[in-house]
Amino acid sequence: MKKVVMYTLSTCPWCMRAKTFFREKNILFEYIDYDKADEATRKSILEDCMSHGEKMSFPFVKIGEDVVVGYDPKKYSSLLDK
Repeated sequence: MKKVVMYTLSTCPWCMRAKTFFREKNILFEYIDYDKADEATRKSILEDCMSHGEKMSFPFVKIGEDVVVGYDPKKYSSLLDK
């Protein structure tokens, strides 16, 4: 199973939907709520987003080496082979 990591906002409805998608599929994932993170973590998230050639937008979902910006369950499924 590919590792799934998300950068989210605690109040973002699309971020909540992304979390629900992975929970309903019983896929383990990690997430960090950008708006609740400390300054050093926020800086690290920004650098990670930029290193993938993406602007910072939420949810920012990493599935293995692939990145999906925004709520896109079809793309999530295709990257997870589910």
